[in-house]
Amino acid sequence: LHHLPKPPKRMKFCASLFLAGASAAVAFAPSAYVPSKMGVARSSQAVASGSTALSMAADGDAFDQEKFIAESKEMRLKYLEEQAMFSLKISCENYGDAVFPNAMIAGDVVITHLLHRLGYLKDGKAKIMVVDTFHLFPETMDFLREIEDFYGFKAEVFCAEGVPVGDKAAYDKKYGANLWKEDIEQYDKVCKVEPFQRGLKTLNTNCMINGRTRWQGFERAWIDQFENAPIGGGLAKCNPLAYWTLEDTFDYIAKYEVPHHPLHAKGYPSHGDAKDTIPIPEDGSTRFVDFKFEGDPVPWLDYASERKGRFVGLANKDGSTKTECGIHVAGAEKTFDRDLWEGGAVKNLESNDAAKGVVASGKPAVVAVYAPWCQFCQGMEEDFGKFAEQADIDVYKFRGDEEREFVQAELNTESFPTVNVVKADGTVVKYDSEVRTVEAFNKFVEETIGAGVN
Repeated sequence: LHHLPKPPKRMKFCASLFLAGASAAVAFAPSAYVPSKMGVARSSQAVASGSTALSMAADGDAFDQEKFIAESKEMRLKYLEEQAMFSLKISCENYGDAVFPNAMIAGDVVITHLLHRLGYLKDGKAKIMVVDTFHLFPETMDFLREIEDFYGFKAEVFCAEGVPVGDKAAYDKKYGANLWKEDIEQYDKVCKVEPFQRGLKTLNTNCMINGRTRWQGFERAWIDQFENAPIGGGLAKCNPLAYWTLEDTFDYIAKYEVPHHPLHAKGYPSHGDAKDTIPIPEDGSTRFVDFKFEGDPVPWLDYASERKGRFVGLANKDGSTKTECGIHVAGAEKTFDRDLWEGGAVKNLESNDAAKGVVASGKPAVVAVYAPWCQFCQGMEEDFGKFAEQADIDVYKFRGDEEREFVQAELNTESFPTVNVVKADGTVVKYDSEVRTVEAFNKFVEETIGAGVN
């Protein structure tokens, strides 16, 4: 059994130091339970009387604090293991489609090992799902292949919609390499929330297993082993490690020599995207190598410290420090498996040729270039639809995130949404305002072509 490094050696407390309080100490000792291997050097007498305490003092017997702590930790870990496996049994035996979204952080590799011990990876009662954001550390996907081989399972990998798995160039072309710099909330939606939820939907998930713990911080301080996830109106969620500390997690990894992410040996207590994850401490002096800690483990193991190196330099739109990517928060059930302006007066342009045809038609029109995942496109959906209903000219939509080069060259588009008025001579005039109301659209059309509404 591997444990965390010992602090400076503690004293062995001789019972003779407790003479004055011996009777009081015994008063609080349970009379029925006497541990047989708990590190107490015992005399031949029973331990449940004051005379025993005095005899121990006379004999010079000592209380071995280090051994007691070690064996107490072993007892705790055994209980936590049993509790976690019980919750996993409920998840995998009582539900037909349990899915474990695996980020390969410390807690996740523990859950992977527990699922293996229970046989659920082999028999398929638990499926492993991974979200590739295209910004992970290169070691992460390599490590996934290692544990797939080690445990004998195959993970289902999901990434941004419309992009082949593993094709970073295709992602950059469709969404832009700097999306996370331009709009971190949109990045989270595109690269994390949407593929995460699409994965759960594709795998017909009815119970989601995940590695969140109360120890990770105040945002998670009240989670229980079972919850309803804010997805699809309510999804069973199992948190098998809900009551574990990070120290418990690394004790388990050491005890069973569990395969774990190589970044732990480089100073990272947790890991996510390489662009915003740093070691803790930043000098990398705390590491987990060969199933034991090197350096001071406290910066990792303190409450809410596991994720201190995550989301570094990122802020929410209200200016607050970013601590969540959006997957586990309220509102995450708002998925993007629908298009915008369906069944209304806005007409769809299904191809580049169709868009060129509108420009060359000799008839004035309005064309909105959009992406269904874009929050600003979603924000103008209602007003643009109402504008189309009362306009005297044709109003179109063209999905630009799938044809970035074309819309940049032909439809004035550098970001979404971009609204253009097409004049009769084929000139395409961009609407530059961010005021996207019916009145504002009407005014722009009238100013551009001298007509527009009834």
